[in-house]
Amino acid sequence: MRKLLTLLGLTLSMGLAQAATPATPGKAASAATPATPAVPAAKSAQQSKMKTCNKGAADKKLKGDERKAFMKTCLSNKG
Repeated sequence: MRKLLTLLGLTLSMGLAQAATPATPGKAASAATPATPAVPAAKSAQQSKMKTCNKGAADKKLKGDERKAFMKTCLSNKG
């Protein structure tokens, strides 16, 4: 019982110490700053690949499982 109370006390004190730690000012400012240019470039590349694969599936008039399989292989191709 004594070990349990000691463990509980340590846990509570660690939780209070964590809650009392002030937030760093850099984190609040970084949320307002725009994302790095590398993220939009990767996103636009993925969007471009998605457009190309969607067009290919539409041209072949694929639906359902056939379209799903086509999209999977098309999107997994590098390049």
